[in-house]
Amino acid sequence: MQIKNFKIDQSLKELTEHRTVVLPMACYETTINQNIHGYIPLHWHEEIQLVLIVKGEAVFQINEDSITVREGQGLFINSGCLHMAEEKDRSGCVYICLNVSPHFVLSQELYTTFVYPYIQATNLPYVQLEAKEPWGENILAAILNIHQLLQRKPPFYEISITVQLTLIWQNLIMNGFQPEYDATEMQKSHRIKQMLQWIHTHYTEKIRLDDIAKAGQLSRSECCRYFNRILKTTPLSYVTEYRIQKSLVLLQQADSNVTEVAYRVGFNSTSYFIDKFRKSMRITPLAYKKSKTEARP
Repeated sequence: MQIKNFKIDQSLKELTEHRTVVLPMACYETTINQNIHGYIPLHWHEEIQLVLIVKGEAVFQINEDSITVREGQGLFINSGCLHMAEEKDRSGCVYICLNVSPHFVLSQELYTTFVYPYIQATNLPYVQLEAKEPWGENILAAILNIHQLLQRKPPFYEISITVQLTLIWQNLIMNGFQPEYDATEMQKSHRIKQMLQWIHTHYTEKIRLDDIAKAGQLSRSECCRYFNRILKTTPLSYVTEYRIQKSLVLLQQADSNVTEVAYRVGFNSTSYFIDKFRKSMRITPLAYKKSKTEARP
C-alpha cells in the first residue's frame, strides 16, 4: 500500500514507521504522481532504501546529486541522506520502495564490521543499480523477491527475506565503493539539516535570511551557497515552497478558506499566496481545494 502523504518532522526526518508487525522494514509500490504533493518531497530517514523502477522513469535528488532512473533500473539510498523524487516526462512512474533498518540487514555480530562503516561513509550516499551488471541484477531481483514474499507470506517467509537481504548487502558492499569519512561532508549534512529544521519549526512566522544562516552557523552568502548546491534553490524560495506544500493539507479541509490557509502557513498577503501557489502548482488554491473536495466520495 502506497503512503501518499508521509509525515516528516521539522528536520525532514520521515516519521513513517517502516516495518510490519514482525519485521523492521517496509516494502510497497509508489506511484509518484499520486503523492499529495505530486512528487516525493525532500526527506531523510535512518533506514536504508532500495528502489526498483517498474514503470516509467524518475529523477531522484540525493544530497547534491540528481539521478535519472529508468524502468528496470534501481537505486540504493544510504541511511540519513536527504532525497526526493519526481516522475520524468509524465511517464507515470511506479517503483518498488524497500526501506530496511540497518540493524536488520545482518546479525548484530556482523553489523559492526560489515554494515556500520558503510552507512556512516560520506562517499556512499547512493549506488545506481543496473541489470546489465550481474551484481546489480542480483540486487534488483532480490528487491522484487522481497516484495513478492511480503505480499504472499508463504511459510517461513521472514527467513526467506533475511536471506534476500544478506544477498543484497553482500552484492552491494563487494561492488560498491570502499567507505570513506570526510569530516567536512559530515558537517555540511548536519548544517543543512539544522537550517531546514529551523525553517520547518518557524515557517508560520516572518523569516529572514539572517535567521536561516544563524541556524546553520553560517554567513548569509555561505547559507545561500549551501541551499543552491544541495537544494538547487535559494533559502527564501525554499521557505515559500515549503509553505505552499504545508497549505495543501489545510486546503483539503472542508471548513478552510484560502485567506485563512494563507495566513496559517506564514504568508502575510492572500494575493501573494495565490500568485506563488499558482506558479508552483499550476492551479489556484481555490481550484485545488475544489478539485480535492469534489473528488471525495
